[in-house]
Amino acid sequence: MTDVHTTSRRNFLVLSGISALAAAGCGTASGSGTRNTTTLRYQGSAGAVTPPELAESLGYLGDVKLEWVGNTTSGPQDIQSAAAGQSDFGGAFNGAVVKLASRKAPVKAVVSYYGSDEHAYSGYFVGEKSPIRTARDLIGKKVGMNTLGAHAEALLDIYLKKNGLSRAEAEQVERIVVPPVNTEQALRQRQIDVAVLSGILRDKALETGGIRKLFSDYDLRGAFSAGTYVLTERFIEQNPQTVRTFVTGVGKALDWSRATPRDEVVARFTEIVAKRKRNESADALKYWRSYGVAGSSGRIAEEELAVWADWLTERGDIKPGRVKVGELYTNEFNGAGAAKGS
Repeated sequence: MTDVHTTSRRNFLVLSGISALAAAGCGTASGSGTRNTTTLRYQGSAGAVTPPELAESLGYLGDVKLEWVGNTTSGPQDIQSAAAGQSDFGGAFNGAVVKLASRKAPVKAVVSYYGSDEHAYSGYFVGEKSPIRTARDLIGKKVGMNTLGAHAEALLDIYLKKNGLSRAEAEQVERIVVPPVNTEQALRQRQIDVAVLSGILRDKALETGGIRKLFSDYDLRGAFSAGTYVLTERFIEQNPQTVRTFVTGVGKALDWSRATPRDEVVARFTEIVAKRKRNESADALKYWRSYGVAGSSGRIAEEELAVWADWLTERGDIKPGRVKVGELYTNEFNGAGAAKGS
């Protein structure tokens, strides 16, 4: 069992900002023209298939090839790697994208890739016999999550505010960083009072029993896209055709995953994992239900970024007016389905 440890939220956010700011001056492409590269470097996720990987398998990326450079440790790390030129695209929670942009990193969101719906959601679970029933019961309690300053903490804040807690009261709810694979165990051993669980880890915990859901992000906001892939503005400027192929392909793959029977999607995922030979288990794939993306073909809605810009501003993490949400994203390169806006 990995030791559960606390992390200063403020220190985490400051360090993230410094990393992002340092990354902002770096680009990924060189030369000129409309298609300087047909290879996109990226970070994957063990035992999972990302929308770009699915798009490549389905032939939706054409002559554009993906080059795996390792697995990401978190969304903020993934997009900072893209900003620093260590990869060509990265994906993260939209709040992390806003925060990176607030540090003047020259990145732009181009397509949504994950979200929450009735099948793909993050649940906040307590022990079956826990006295915690309401938001106010969380004061003085520990909530275990994979990282701070991202999706899990943002939705916790929204839940607390929606249920009448003041900012001072909300700050008394302790947020604890726990590796996802250890979160259920930490809850059952009462090292934490609430566990944020999603995907296979959520489903396996529910199968075991003895826990109950306090709330979920889907309960709070309904279906919504929560994260986007970003590229540097320089890369986009120098490789517009490659970007168009990539974004359109990801959009088509998302649409395919919705329109295709689940068993066929899982079979395709299993085939992809087997072919890439990364010494990983495909067991989690049988629990897949949805990517959770709300918009058609992964198109980005301004509200999906604006809500987190407001959250970060309210927390004091970015100054009012620091970011112009309309400039943080574009749907210009998404040719999948019927085009809707830019």
